[in-house]
Amino acid sequence: MPRDLDLRHVISPAVRDLIELANLGDFDRTREQITRLRGCARPINLVGHTTTRDHTTGETIRSYSTSDEPTGRLLTPCGNRRSSRCPACSRTYAADTYHLVRAGLCGGKNVPETVRTHPRVFLTLTAPSFGPVHNRTTDKDGKSRACRCGTHHPEGAPELGTPLTPKAYDYTGAVLWNAHAGALWARFTLNLRRALAAHFRLTQKDMKQLLRVSFAKVAEYQQRGLVHFHAVVRFDGPDGHNSAPPAWAGVDDLRTAIATVIKSTTLTVASDTVGDQEIKWGKKFRADEITALGDGELTDAAVAGYVAKYATKSAEDSGTVDRSLICRTCSGRGTVGGRVKDLCPDCDGTRQAESLRDLPVHRHVRQMIRTAWDLGGLPEFADLKLCKWAHMLGFRGHFSTKSRAYSTTLGALRDVRRAWRLAQADAARVRAGHPVPAPNTVLVTESSWAYLASGYRPGEELLANQTRHDINQARDDKERAKTEGEVWQ
Repeated sequence: MPRDLDLRHVISPAVRDLIELANLGDFDRTREQITRLRGCARPINLVGHTTTRDHTTGETIRSYSTSDEPTGRLLTPCGNRRSSRCPACSRTYAADTYHLVRAGLCGGKNVPETVRTHPRVFLTLTAPSFGPVHNRTTDKDGKSRACRCGTHHPEGAPELGTPLTPKAYDYTGAVLWNAHAGALWARFTLNLRRALAAHFRLTQKDMKQLLRVSFAKVAEYQQRGLVHFHAVVRFDGPDGHNSAPPAWAGVDDLRTAIATVIKSTTLTVASDTVGDQEIKWGKKFRADEITALGDGELTDAAVAGYVAKYATKSAEDSGTVDRSLICRTCSGRGTVGGRVKDLCPDCDGTRQAESLRDLPVHRHVRQMIRTAWDLGGLPEFADLKLCKWAHMLGFRGHFSTKSRAYSTTLGALRDVRRAWRLAQADAARVRAGHPVPAPNTVLVTESSWAYLASGYRPGEELLANQTRHDINQARDDKERAKTEGEVWQ
């Protein structure tokens, strides 16, 4: 920055920082970095270098160092899947999830199109009742019915999902159900394979050689703070999506086995303090056939869109907070120091980063958080780490999982993007007159990177806001053009 540049008269810190950025040199490169992030809310700041050489000749093919950047650092997307944390990165995650699920439904991404002919259902599994809650129901004609409290609640009413009688609600059972939901799903898939073997009168060994069950699932929070699962469950041959299942295995067989296993799959959680708890599925579930070519409501594209939408949701959609409540200074121990332990100066021994009483959440959500925190202090539940996951209302599983042979992977999709970016860089080298390696050249890459910080400088935040505005404007224009096109048709 020029020495004679005096910015004391600029009141706004963001504008002052933007002027400083513009005077660092190569401002276009600074803007390029921000634009490439596509509006990421809190990018990762890295420092380091990478060099790619030809293994045979030792010639440097590509080299990069953050010391050549105007700001001396590289900004990379945070990659957070939660829309509440980063809408931009969550859209990328949703798009990847969409393509992953869609590939397992109608092919693509190295999955053959014949997968469309495999029997498959869209399964929804819910949690059981832990007490009556306020809700909105309809009769068989779609007419609104009054809640048990006698009120016709409007859509979005804050009391929806909350207990009718909070003192009688089983908060302990609800939190422990959330904490074991992932294990219950694993037990369900194991029992489903066993049930199908018995249904077809096969041994489990013979079934593995004839039939495979593949799935992709996501978790979603209900208004009452309990997770439920949406999954694509599919019949395959022994080689997964690359082989067709036997002709005698159909959708009806799959739905029958699912209905049987849902009723019989349980887990027992032993506790001398709160009593033994039986973890099981709720009575309400759906297993609808997925159609291939638009003959019904649940088409390939529709199901993939549903799953991708659910994949970016999180606990905040049920009214909780999006951050851990464990004190970072003492890591939830309540004390600091070596041999002589002192109370943590930040939490005063409470182990909490924030007082549970002061959290800006509904009373029902606060009670679930408090219950998770209290259960986390019991020795028999130490392995559940409920204090760490109290802000998630006890749920500690992955929001999105799939079986190995369902389709492609998120890592493979990211590798494709990375390869595309390298191809673009090589094309730029060709345009600049620099040589590029032959297709069969063995390359050696040496890298060294270190984390510096997270987030933008104030001036960079202004540029990021402009990028977000441009992206949203382009999306709105595209939707408007699509709508107008449908009207004209």
